[in-house]
Amino acid sequence: MKAHDGMYIGGAWRPAEGRDTIAVVNPADEQVIAHVPAGTAADVDAAVRAARAAFPGWAATPPAERAARLAALRDALAARAEEIAETITAELGSPLRLSRAVHARVPVLVAGSYAELAAGHAFEEKLGNSTVLHEPVGVVGAITPWNYPLHQIVAKVAPALAAGCTVVLKPAEDTPLTAQLFAEATVQAGIPAGVFNLVTGLGPVAGQALAEHPGVDLVSFTGSTAVGRSIGATASGAVKRVALELGGKSANVILPDADLARAVSAGVANVMSNSGQTCSAWTRMLVDAERYEEAVALAAEAVAKYEPGERIGPLVNAKQQARVRSYIEKGLAEGARLVAGGPDSPREKGYYVSPTVFADVTPDMVIAQEEIFGPVLTILRYEDEEDALRIANSTVYGLAGAVWAADAERAVAFARRMETGQVDINGGRFNPLAPFGGYKQSGVGRELGPHGLAEYLQTKSLQF
Repeated sequence: MKAHDGMYIGGAWRPAEGRDTIAVVNPADEQVIAHVPAGTAADVDAAVRAARAAFPGWAATPPAERAARLAALRDALAARAEEIAETITAELGSPLRLSRAVHARVPVLVAGSYAELAAGHAFEEKLGNSTVLHEPVGVVGAITPWNYPLHQIVAKVAPALAAGCTVVLKPAEDTPLTAQLFAEATVQAGIPAGVFNLVTGLGPVAGQALAEHPGVDLVSFTGSTAVGRSIGATASGAVKRVALELGGKSANVILPDADLARAVSAGVANVMSNSGQTCSAWTRMLVDAERYEEAVALAAEAVAKYEPGERIGPLVNAKQQARVRSYIEKGLAEGARLVAGGPDSPREKGYYVSPTVFADVTPDMVIAQEEIFGPVLTILRYEDEEDALRIANSTVYGLAGAVWAADAERAVAFARRMETGQVDINGGRFNPLAPFGGYKQSGVGRELGPHGLAEYLQTKSLQF
């Protein structure tokens, strides 16, 4: 697997300041496939300086030209879709079919949406005797996770560039090769030197240096709530803008009149996709008492189709594998009924976890409250709609969710009362223009669409 041995800073690949490297491991067979530089505070400083130097010129670039560069970036990513899919499969472990359909395709849609938004956004508006200007925040420090390596990069970099900001990206250490491909695509797209910069490295070193850097105006982070809390404290201490997309424990509420077979099948697929490594996954399935056992049987039947190594990939690394298996053991210790899967590894090689379903889960159990981030579904029983709503809202998270009902109006009425940032009604399709982000400890700010663009803009009013 080809990898750059430097950082992309100021429009060129440069040697890292230090000599340390990070091994990139294929989680399906545990083989090292590449090494990338482990960036230091000095590398981050060089990248921020390059971004700061490029900012005035990029901010002054007409929105139509910024839109043209983003359209070219979209096309560059689309042209390299197969290479991107193969790279993500190699470093994340996702099945190639998923890498093609989701990991490589969705970022193209998102990049295209921001090309259109940059061209059509009103960067000035009239309010009475004032003209309000929407101006770029400045230099953005983007810290992205490994679970959707290209999508999370594009969801931050594309709106930042559309707004007129410049960017320093610190990608997750498990999936840096995808970030290097993205850097190459920015060159192909004609993004000017210094507008986008890439520093690979460890979170506590390079990520921390980026969050703390006085030359960074906004920190956008996606990852765990614990790390997000630390980054938020660092950013607020320096009075800089912050956007945080954090954890989730989303509820999939199946109301009594819903098509149970369809809702359960879709719910299982949602949790098993990407090996459960999705912050918005519907990991809590809520079913009425009367149809509960039928739902459990349907879930067991559905999850049996997810063969490890074929339809479902490994977890990203050994640490994640151990973490998820420990949660499965906690579920057993808490008295939940194991319907499928379990803590034993299903394959000798690779960081696999058996697709697991727990029934008889109560809202106070650890497996119903904490984000597991693996292929583990919990099924909870409710007595009536008020009970379902209480359970759905009973965690510290509020990122996503789903409601199923034969009566769409009934589903919408329920969704309106859910304390969460996004709800799919009867299997609603992904919309790249819809805002994505959380209530409560699931984060601050929104990504995607015009709401995502607004995160990277600040306002100035001129009175006449």
